[in-house]
Amino acid sequence: MKRKFAAKAFSNWIYGWLRNTIRHPKYRWWIVAGSLVYLLNPFDLAPDALPVVGWIDDGLLATIVVTEVSQMMSDRRKAQNNKKTVEVSKEATVDVKAMSLS
Repeated sequence: MKRKFAAKAFSNWIYGWLRNTIRHPKYRWWIVAGSLVYLLNPFDLAPDALPVVGWIDDGLLATIVVTEVSQMMSDRRKAQNNKKTVEVSKEATVDVKAMSLS
């Protein structure tokens, strides 16, 4: 029971550390690059010769890479769209001098 709790606490700590680190753009690139290097490296912590365990670590890292790259692309696209919207709204503004009709 104690070992199960320790494993869950460790996995929660790893997940929390990863989420907090990924929020910083500079570290996000390091995590994506490190994950790609690990995936392309023939030496694994859990070799693929072990039927299920070897595939799980690769699957988790591939998920991290795909998720983070798609999130970065989505953020960049939103920033570009917001920039275009601001430029269009500035161009569409017309200055008019008010005059009274009485």
